[in-house]
Amino acid sequence: MPRMIRFMLIRLATGFAIGCAVGFFAFQSGFLPSGSAAGTIENYIAQGLFIYLFASTIGMGYLATALLLEAE
Repeated sequence: MPRMIRFMLIRLATGFAIGCAVGFFAFQSGFLPSGSAAGTIENYIAQGLFIYLFASTIGMGYLATALLLEAE
């Protein structure tokens, strides 16, 4: 695998993992008011979308910053 592709995949996966952790803790801390009862399918869908929102945004930001600062 070329070095640039490996570089991009590692940085994207790292940023996605950081974003998942941030999104999970933000949702669990009560950052958003819950409109549905805990344990319902709507709550799980909302939590999944919220975590994905954080993960995708932070993953792309981490990759862009790494490309800006570390790429040769």
